[in-house]
Amino acid sequence: MGDSVILNRQKPQRVDQPIACRLCAELAIQLFCQSRERFYYRCSNCQLVFADPAGYLSPTAEKTQYDLHQNASGDHHYRRFLGQLFEPMQALLTPKSKGMDFGSGPGPTLSVMFAEVGHQMAIYDHFYADDPSVLLAHYDFITLSEVVEHLHQPLQVMDQLWEQLNYGGYLGVMTQLWDEQPAFADWAYKDDMTHVCFFSKLTFAWLAGRWQARLQRVNRNVSIFHKLV
Repeated sequence: MGDSVILNRQKPQRVDQPIACRLCAELAIQLFCQSRERFYYRCSNCQLVFADPAGYLSPTAEKTQYDLHQNASGDHHYRRFLGQLFEPMQALLTPKSKGMDFGSGPGPTLSVMFAEVGHQMAIYDHFYADDPSVLLAHYDFITLSEVVEHLHQPLQVMDQLWEQLNYGGYLGVMTQLWDEQPAFADWAYKDDMTHVCFFSKLTFAWLAGRWQARLQRVNRNVSIFHKLV
């Protein structure tokens, strides 16, 4: 995530009113960390850490940040990075599965990698590939690579994607987990202003329970949910 755009950042002002968890809507949250730009809260129920919604970027400012990304399908380093999700997901799939890469970004690559090995792929991105018909179809697998940390309404989006999965399908998520870090306050990942939700192992366990899914953590940054019912 680029940080080359100079934003008009002001010291955050705390608002004394209830703030619900962005994932489970729990009101029992606590101030977890304060940086120069914003407050971060932790949910006592699902353990999501999220930035104060008052500090979210406008859609225009958010897209300006994404436009700085230089990722492309021909970039071998980027492909190696995406391999963290591609390789374990590919190992689970039957030939010619139907998949969707959600949040494909300005340079779709993960979808290309799956298509190269014979899968039928669709992509969706709110800014770069906004095709509503993609969100009406059903899939054998769905991938979200470095996406969930950007979601303003994570439960609404992830529940919708879960409903789009065929039974027996897989939802693969790649994101850095806050409870894997030595100190949240020093974690650079949180400072990207387009990152607003930070998941943990317990947060993914909460989602698995909600969906009655089997959860497999395949490496430090990747978790895969298996739809059983």
